[in-house]
Amino acid sequence: MLYAILGDDVPNSLERRLAARPAHVARLEQLQMEGRLVLAGPTPSVDSPNPGPAGFSGSIIVATFDSLEAARAWADSDPYVAAGVYANVNVKPFLQVFPR
Repeated sequence: MLYAILGDDVPNSLERRLAARPAHVARLEQLQMEGRLVLAGPTPSVDSPNPGPAGFSGSIIVATFDSLEAARAWADSDPYVAAGVYANVNVKPFLQVFPR
């Protein structure tokens, strides 16, 4: 089943985010290689594809996991969690309607 992982950044986390990004991206690349990743990306803090020093307010990941517990465990072990980038992470079952 698909799960949406929604991470909300703590204020002023850009430096921590950039430092942890290679490890975070490596985990996403593994999901992609396994054919489990639907989409992933950050949410800019400002209305711009390049937010500069404004940074990001969080991240959205949609991927396939065996269960809600497995999705939560994967999210809890994210390098952004360990680095203190995320203030909280919400994991929800997700039903994709579009695109078909």
